[in-house]
Amino acid sequence: MNFVTSSSKPAFSIQPADRMQQLPKQFFATLVRRANEQIQAGHDVINLGQGSPDQPTPPHIVKELQHAAENQLYHRYPPFNGYMFLKEAIAKRYKEDYDVDLDPETEVAILFGGKTGLVELSQCLLNPDDVCLVPDPGYPDYWSGVALSGARMAFMPLRESNAYLPDYSAISQDDLNKAKLMFINYPNNPTGASAPASFYEETIRFAEKNGIVVASDFAYGALGFDGHKPVSFLQLPGSKEVGIEFYTMSKTYNMAGWRVGFALGNRELVRLINLIQDHYYCSLFGGIQSAAAVALTGPQDCVASLQAMYQGRRDTLFNALDRIGWKAQRSQGSFFTWLPVPKGHTSTSLADLLLEQAKIVVAPGIGFGETGEGYVRLGLLASEERLEEAVGRIAKLGLFN
Repeated sequence: MNFVTSSSKPAFSIQPADRMQQLPKQFFATLVRRANEQIQAGHDVINLGQGSPDQPTPPHIVKELQHAAENQLYHRYPPFNGYMFLKEAIAKRYKEDYDVDLDPETEVAILFGGKTGLVELSQCLLNPDDVCLVPDPGYPDYWSGVALSGARMAFMPLRESNAYLPDYSAISQDDLNKAKLMFINYPNNPTGASAPASFYEETIRFAEKNGIVVASDFAYGALGFDGHKPVSFLQLPGSKEVGIEFYTMSKTYNMAGWRVGFALGNRELVRLINLIQDHYYCSLFGGIQSAAAVALTGPQDCVASLQAMYQGRRDTLFNALDRIGWKAQRSQGSFFTWLPVPKGHTSTSLADLLLEQAKIVVAPGIGFGETGEGYVRLGLLASEERLEEAVGRIAKLGLFN
């Protein structure tokens, strides 16, 4: 007698959508993993490779969240587009800081962090075969939104010779014909460059001429150095007609883990972002919205202190780098520094060397785009003493003798 001992039915298999295969590799996940391996091995690692603020959220903001958490109103679903009091708070802050008038009802969208809005905008605007202009080097999550939309990227090189500003005249006519969206970001991640008002004027003319929506990523808007206050895209006439600005609480108020951001400006773009978010989620926990409003409308001494702290760290780092012969342009804003690699190294080989031999984490420039090759990004996200120590460890490698 014969018995069937195995099934011929094929094994069940999960087949992901094609878009999942098109997503860019999460560069920073690998960076975190390698740093953690060194820490778990017992090494004293100085992590200057990530972009997460190292200071706590100011106490008055935390206290408001603690108080608001007891408010039973916030235990229910919030309004889909968020509470009006938070929209009014960001409008008030933009008026006081930049003399920009915003209608809270129609020109403000509340986001689950700025990153979410940057990805959503591409999904709102781009179809397959459309082109998005992205800075190179630039924030890798711009790429994520474009990939999810099925569109194509055209890179705008940011070079030291042009003050890390894009050269619009170098963009091909074919790309201009298909371009529908562009990202700009100043103060810039990763280069630390800032942009003058004249650049935004040029950008608005360029966008109007070519029918391209401008997305200004203003995540580091509070962090300018040497007495320079970063310019908001929305300060320029015509900006609301062609684009939108993304602002986040993460850097200005050390609220990275709270995930509060805003899209500000063009009414139709705000409407589209609100619409797509209606299908994803139901706004932020009301207690967090209340605390964010307190941050925006309360005393801003904490912001001034934070800016001064990063200025001090930048000066300490570059003074130490000067002493060992590592020459680079000083950052004009953000909490990043952009340093050329020494001869004989790529950005990846230098990052590997610093991690393995000096136990210092830096971000290879190639992770931000092809034009980033030849540089590494260091964050000002450790105390002045630790930054001095990091440079001392680098000096022992003899890279700049």
